[in-house]
Amino acid sequence: MRISQLTTFVFLIFLDILIFSCNKKVDVVDADYQKERLTELIIPLEKGKYITYRVDSTIFTNFGQNTEIHSYLIKHIVDTAITDNLGRPGYRIFTYLSDTAGTQPWQPTGSYSITVLDDHVEVMEDNMRVIKIVVPVRDGTKWKGNTYLAEDPYGSDYNFSNDDNMGKWEFYFDGPIQSTATIQDQTYNDVYTITENDDPDLPTDPSDYGSVSVSREMYSKNVGLVFRELTLWEQQPNPSGIPPNVTYDPFRVGFGIKMWMVDHN
Repeated sequence: MRISQLTTFVFLIFLDILIFSCNKKVDVVDADYQKERLTELIIPLEKGKYITYRVDSTIFTNFGQNTEIHSYLIKHIVDTAITDNLGRPGYRIFTYLSDTAGTQPWQPTGSYSITVLDDHVEVMEDNMRVIKIVVPVRDGTKWKGNTYLAEDPYGSDYNFSNDDNMGKWEFYFDGPIQSTATIQDQTYNDVYTITENDDPDLPTDPSDYGSVSVSREMYSKNVGLVFRELTLWEQQPNPSGIPPNVTYDPFRVGFGIKMWMVDHN
């Protein structure tokens, strides 16, 4: 090999090494940046930080014939750093209930945990582990958020089919990142919407079977969760009689929850 060729060869090797090193450095910086973006969306994980939500809870009574909406306030307060059931560092959050006016004493109602990892955030609540957010934080990113759930996680409480395929739900960042949103007359900046499922198969007639499986969350940078909807119910037509003299007495099974932030520190 001639000296000029050897020099060129060595230079190219050096250039490849330099490019590789630079790319590796960028990847590390990007990983740190993405993890920072994850923590920006979760309630600030410091002891004493809280968010208060108004909740409208839809239930079906009288054997599914009547629809009622029960409203209340729920406060989420960061308690302390913990180790989760998989031995990973996380945070414990306590929850408390009050009436919608906030005049009644806050009553403890339970707790859940948040685990922030390098590439995703998990929430463990009511023995359900859900991957809430992943990186990269950008429009169109998709992931199987319910992959750890049982086959029918609500089966012990509701005799419906809405939850049969929850493990296959494909979460995704929905719409432009860092957008502005108005929720219940409150405007938030840097809002990230995550659609977890969107299947509103509403019945239009008493003789129709129908179901609604809608799950969506909205996060505001450095504030946390500002809106959540989880609606899971189905309608059974409940026919009686012999054709052509068939009548229908439909009933509904399931629940719906809508919550939005009203206060935080």
